[in-house]
Amino acid sequence: MLNGKTALITGSSLGIGYAVAEKFASLGCNLVMHGIEDEGEIAPKADALAEKYGVEAVYEPLDLGDGPALNWMLIKSLQRFGGIDIVVNNAVTRVFGAIEDTDPDDWDYAVRVNLNAAFRTIHHAMPGMKQKGWGRIINMSSIYGQIGALDRASYVTTKTALIGLTRAVALEVAKLDITCNAVAPGAVRATNADNAIHRLMDEHGIDEAQATAKFLDGKNPSGRFAAAESVAELCAFLCSDAGRDINGAVLPVDNGWAAA
Repeated sequence: MLNGKTALITGSSLGIGYAVAEKFASLGCNLVMHGIEDEGEIAPKADALAEKYGVEAVYEPLDLGDGPALNWMLIKSLQRFGGIDIVVNNAVTRVFGAIEDTDPDDWDYAVRVNLNAAFRTIHHAMPGMKQKGWGRIINMSSIYGQIGALDRASYVTTKTALIGLTRAVALEVAKLDITCNAVAPGAVRATNADNAIHRLMDEHGIDEAQATAKFLDGKNPSGRFAAAESVAELCAFLCSDAGRDINGAVLPVDNGWAAA
């Protein structure tokens, strides 16, 4: 069903986003991949996916905080592929610290990257989806879109706002074969978690297994990370025939964290 369609995945150079990109490529989707990493580092990964799965894949290095630059990237992608059928808004930036210690400029930047960029991708992709009569939009929220957390106000706020955006868009397209859903991962082993685990190892003089257990303590009852591939599989399901009646939902991939 997805063969020949085009998927745009922001923040897809690494981690969850890359797993989603590879899954869609395996289903025959052309890819617009995005990240802030150097083109020389990531473009070969896009080329490898294209060769492996027989699709077209491009990598666009871009700071999503730059709205006009994002607009231009989206216009180029629409022209190149004749439309964007699937949008996965996955890119994120994190700002840590108490509110009084947070620079307002850092707050504004987080809102631009985590929330405004998602609006822009949907804004540009929606007319083509309506013209074709088909489209799928997935906003990558988080467990922190449903619960609070200390010292990460911008992250909690923008991930919660993405759920609101999801519901608003879902109602706008309810009579069409277009859906908009939010996926809410819990703890996934990716760059941010790796960095935190290595800090714990250094600070406490413990091994990786102990640091991992410490990092996950209180986060979910399973005591293990969710797999990026599990998130990717859910995204693929939402774009399948079986997922067409799921619209405006918030779907966790968190090993029971939200239930705890």
